[in-house]
Amino acid sequence: MKTKSLTIALLAAGIITITTTASAVTWNPAEWFKKAPSAGQTTTQVAPATALPAVPIGPIGPMTAPNYRAIVERYGSAVVGINTQGMSKTSMEGSDGAGADDPYFKFFRGMPGFGGQDGHAPRGGEVPVRGLGSGFIVSHDGVILTNAHVVRDADEVIVKLSDRREYKAKVLGSDKATDVAVLKIDAGNLPVVSLGNPSQLGVGDYVLAIGSPFGFEQSATAGIVSAKGRSLPGDAYVPFIQTDVAVNPGNSGGPLFDASGAVIGINSQIYSKTGGYQGVSFAIPINVALQVKDQIMKTGKAEHARLGVTIQELSPSLAESFGLTRPDGALVSSVTPGSAADNAGIKPGDVILKYNTQPIARSGDLPTLVGLGVPGDKATLEVWRGGKKIDLATTLTEAKDITVAGSNSEKGARQARLGVAVRPLTAEEQQGAHLESGVVVEQVAGAAAKAGIEAGDVIVSVNGTSVRSVEQLQTLVKKESKHLAVLIQRGDERIFIPVALG
Repeated sequence: MKTKSLTIALLAAGIITITTTASAVTWNPAEWFKKAPSAGQTTTQVAPATALPAVPIGPIGPMTAPNYRAIVERYGSAVVGINTQGMSKTSMEGSDGAGADDPYFKFFRGMPGFGGQDGHAPRGGEVPVRGLGSGFIVSHDGVILTNAHVVRDADEVIVKLSDRREYKAKVLGSDKATDVAVLKIDAGNLPVVSLGNPSQLGVGDYVLAIGSPFGFEQSATAGIVSAKGRSLPGDAYVPFIQTDVAVNPGNSGGPLFDASGAVIGINSQIYSKTGGYQGVSFAIPINVALQVKDQIMKTGKAEHARLGVTIQELSPSLAESFGLTRPDGALVSSVTPGSAADNAGIKPGDVILKYNTQPIARSGDLPTLVGLGVPGDKATLEVWRGGKKIDLATTLTEAKDITVAGSNSEKGARQARLGVAVRPLTAEEQQGAHLESGVVVEQVAGAAAKAGIEAGDVIVSVNGTSVRSVEQLQTLVKKESKHLAVLIQRGDERIFIPVALG
């Protein structure tokens, strides 16, 4: 299980679309296993014991719970358990070594291969590690999808079928960026899952997960879709489906089914303050996983495209500063030299509104759309710049880091409305920060301090216009009456800060 900062832990939980059929809402569990009426049939609306009316769901009418029993009976045999073994280096400093952030280590500590009897791994050297996970069969000849973190560092991968047959699996490839891995076992005539369409998924739709939490095979848990298109730290290429389905260590890599029994995602992560399930789980949409699978099956690896911009979310005040009526789009705070964005002419302060005609509602939509492409793909962007829309075209590059080679000090007057005392950058500061222009904040108060600007920040631009001198900053501040979008560089990072002028 992969653990993130803020205790976001990677676990097994499904993802993606769920569609519902029109019928009457009833919360009587005895009715949950009845099949939905076919076309032409009618249903009798059963009033709950409290005599409350059925809850309508949009124009299609009330929604009935799915037949979970039928889904498990039909597709449960295509869900597999995955056991892994490998060796991992331990820290010379000791503590818990390789198992320090692994919930499996805590669950199995004291057992052979999981450290000493005190639950701590031996200091230095290598220790055997074991892992649990889930997966599901997508082809009759034994192709299996799971999470990349399930098979990470594994020397041996054993797949256990629902009928208790076991096979040694070959890892055809794994993609850390999306957390998808493809396995192959030497078997035939295997049961397979049905694959769904995540785009049809709606918040509130029913979903079902099947997996092996803590090694308890073929465990089914159910819930609803809580949100769509979630962006998580470090997972820019995946528009996660958030659910409240209970997933735990061992569920990782298992399928998430919609109400019709189609797999719409791969259970992958949870958000937790304790390391255990707390009602917030995330799944990788199946369309993302299938794109990765197709690349791995063809070339043995997955490649992702890169645009080469650092972006941030637009707030209402920032949107107003740039002359936008709505805070839609991705605000560009920096552009990587030599990248696809740089070649297209994208500049800091641009707001990307559309990517290949696809609207960007939130900034997290952009990296997902870009990442699903491959190097060499053509891309067209609709950009908001200087109060108007322009179209820019470019060719995407491979998603890897691009290595960039690498006036006299004077006190500036205090900008009364902004609340900063600034000075020009020295030649050494310009060279060290790779900046062509900007002014250094020496003192901060008033509106700037309230917005979060700090002494030592470098003001690079205001409302998309580069700041080349103290006098230019004064002029830019005087021109605006309400809001400023101030681009600052702090250390190695750039960010726009909205400032409400006093």
